[in-house]
Amino acid sequence: MRGEGYGGRAEEETRRTRAAVHAAAGSRLGASHPRQEGPTDLRLVPPALAAWATSAVMLDVAPVWVTGTAVGCLLAAGVLLSLARGRAQVGLPGRSGWPRVTVAAVLLCVAAAALSAGLHGADLRRGPLPGLAERYATVIAEAEITSDPRLFRPKVRGPAPAPTAVLFDADVRRVETRDGRAVATRTPVLMVVDVERRTPSSTGSPPRGTAGDRPSPWLALLPSTRVRVTARVVPPSESGDIAAVLRVRDPAVPEVVEEPSAAQRLAGRLRAGLREATDGLPADARALLPGLVVGDTARITPELDQAFKETDLAHTLAVSGSNLTIILVLLVGPPGLAQRVERRGLAPRLGLPLRTTALLGGALTLGFVVVCRPDPSVLRAAACGAVTLLALATGRRRSLIPALATAVLLLVLYDPWLSRSYGFLLSVLATGALLTLAPRWSAALRGRRVPPRLAEALAAAAAAQALCAPVVVVLSARVSLVAVPCNLLAEFAIAPATVLGFAALAMAPWAMPVAKALAWCAGWPAGWIADVARTGAALPGAGVDWPGSWTGAALLALATVAVLLAGRRLIRHPWWCGAFGVLLVLAVVQPPPLTRVVTGWPPPGWRFAMCDVGQGDATVLAAGAGTGVVVDAGPDPVLADRCLRTLGITRIPLVVLTHFHADHVAGLPGVLRGRQVGAIETTGHQEPAEQAEFVRREAAARGVPVTRATAGEERRTGGLSWRVVWPPPGPAMVPEGPNDASVTLLVRSSGLRLLLLGDLEPPAQRALLRSPAGALLGGVDVLKVAHHGSAYQDPGLLRRVAPRLALISAGVDNPYGHPAPGTVAALRAQGAVVLSTDRDGALAVTGEGADLAVAGD
Repeated sequence: MRGEGYGGRAEEETRRTRAAVHAAAGSRLGASHPRQEGPTDLRLVPPALAAWATSAVMLDVAPVWVTGTAVGCLLAAGVLLSLARGRAQVGLPGRSGWPRVTVAAVLLCVAAAALSAGLHGADLRRGPLPGLAERYATVIAEAEITSDPRLFRPKVRGPAPAPTAVLFDADVRRVETRDGRAVATRTPVLMVVDVERRTPSSTGSPPRGTAGDRPSPWLALLPSTRVRVTARVVPPSESGDIAAVLRVRDPAVPEVVEEPSAAQRLAGRLRAGLREATDGLPADARALLPGLVVGDTARITPELDQAFKETDLAHTLAVSGSNLTIILVLLVGPPGLAQRVERRGLAPRLGLPLRTTALLGGALTLGFVVVCRPDPSVLRAAACGAVTLLALATGRRRSLIPALATAVLLLVLYDPWLSRSYGFLLSVLATGALLTLAPRWSAALRGRRVPPRLAEALAAAAAAQALCAPVVVVLSARVSLVAVPCNLLAEFAIAPATVLGFAALAMAPWAMPVAKALAWCAGWPAGWIADVARTGAALPGAGVDWPGSWTGAALLALATVAVLLAGRRLIRHPWWCGAFGVLLVLAVVQPPPLTRVVTGWPPPGWRFAMCDVGQGDATVLAAGAGTGVVVDAGPDPVLADRCLRTLGITRIPLVVLTHFHADHVAGLPGVLRGRQVGAIETTGHQEPAEQAEFVRREAAARGVPVTRATAGEERRTGGLSWRVVWPPPGPAMVPEGPNDASVTLLVRSSGLRLLLLGDLEPPAQRALLRSPAGALLGGVDVLKVAHHGSAYQDPGLLRRVAPRLALISAGVDNPYGHPAPGTVAALRAQGAVVLSTDRDGALAVTGEGADLAVAGD
């Protein structure tokens, strides 16, 4: 959807504990007690829901049906209003006419929504771009950027990450075809710019939109900038709010034909100032704080983003209503006191009257939208805030449900594409949960002697999770079991991080040293939030797979209702609650001793383990209780960390990275997280350069030394010893690529002999056979097959090694055809038992000699 980030932002508003700032509660000015709450006013809910549903349906409907729907609804509404007015004139009771007025209001909203959706849907069919997309034509276009640039970082699925791309939402204003015709238009598109590779710098700062460290100039563009590009026009992959995708050619430097507006330049300076103020913070705080404050996620790594998604904390990476709530609370004070003499906040301390306070709040709301960009949750929060501030300014009281309904109605009429936005749906559901379920649940918890603040936070997190989880599961096909506790642990850190971050944002243009000090203070709570996300995501039972469809959502909703009904009975029995709580904690944490008893994994006395990390390599050699030598880290930090936690590894004397392909090193942060690591040993062939720089940067951030392996090196730790047999020192062989420079280990674990070949290709395999170490390779017990079992293996090496057990690490349905059937057949012909992670999951070798065995998880 336009205006949204990737699916990680879809979990917007899963816990909002200050939503009451969106309405003025309490009595008139000077009263000693607030008014008693009456029945909830639901009159605006049916029109809002009707407009929402109509917008979602009418975006793809032909104009004749849109016109017919609008005219029919207008006529029907007119008839109903006439009847209601006639009954009122003849003196009939007003109550009998009320349903007619309500139905007429619904029909009027349906007509307005149909017309708005029809006009927005027509934008996708207007102009020359749809026809040019069908022909995959190349055009010269002038486009006005309508969103911040965002990075698209594909997951590692091979030796190197796919090229990073910069994505923009844009409106094409002018199109020039190859035949020289120029056509003015206004067509929404998605612009995709493949980022140019650059040489890494030595600064050690994280990459931002490039293969190296220097940022792409495309990332500096601001909304409202107009650029001229040469692009290939292609159809969108799925129906949505864009008419075409522009694949931009020659992306080295953007050609700007019109500078951004003054408001966007100011917002850009503020955002850039916040980034500069956070430059000296630790990596997680540096990445997270701009996201918490203004939604700037350019520094968020794929690993950190995945951790936030798995713990349902992704809403903190997108600016939402909570940010605006915190700022307005500072201005207005607690909403229950907004219209009373004892009202709090900065406004009364500055002597500002109530209406001036409302106007100032409106200005803050407008600035909030400009600086933080009009994402769905930001628009929803701003609309709710505007309704509330209007209530303050006029002295009229508004309940929260009508404010939310009004916001939904106005927003879907303004931008009908929001009606199909998962982020907008989740934002409204979470806010609705806070306004309806959370107060009741909080009162019930307080009635059972739960402290009020804890009851409020727990009820808010649980209510938002209960209503949002069925929608989240459609997006992620996974149910998080740690979402509520992680949100509770992160809750108290969000407000100070946001307030201090906004203070740093405001001070950066005027006093950068002060901004840096404020950002340093904000870095502590921001780092805490990141630690909560990483720790929660790394727990073995952090989530369970679930059908990612609307059928799965319905099943989850039924399961949630069943749990809530059972919970109402269990809460009366504290001992039962405690017992179930302990069982849930054990299921999530899965302590290795208990897991070993229940599942048999890892098997007792395991010597060598091959982690299931998808298409990549990550293996562990046991070196004592809680100690292991890690050989390669796989492509995914979360999976690598989870595997090591399951194996109970807390101390790593050495991490061996056989070569620098991403499917062997990208998971290194997960290996290093929370463990004592002695050193990292790598190959001397520093290619790919960006991945080698990544390893050095990660090691330097944690104070871990990096050394180079050479043939002949021997080491020992505990009962484990190994010899490096490849690559040879010096210029004995110039490798044809990173694979041929793989560090190869001949390992002895008591009486067990293992050969770990990395990704050696046939030329290096033949050279290894001819080397002095070749005579040592005969008759190994376990072979880690080279290059994920690819078809490129040297038959001579397989005959010399003659393994009893051959293990292959490969991903399910990988695009490379690994493991190759010919390689598997050749190994079996040598008498080896062949197992692979794509079919057998994680593997662990136990015993030796006649007792050699292998177990899967």
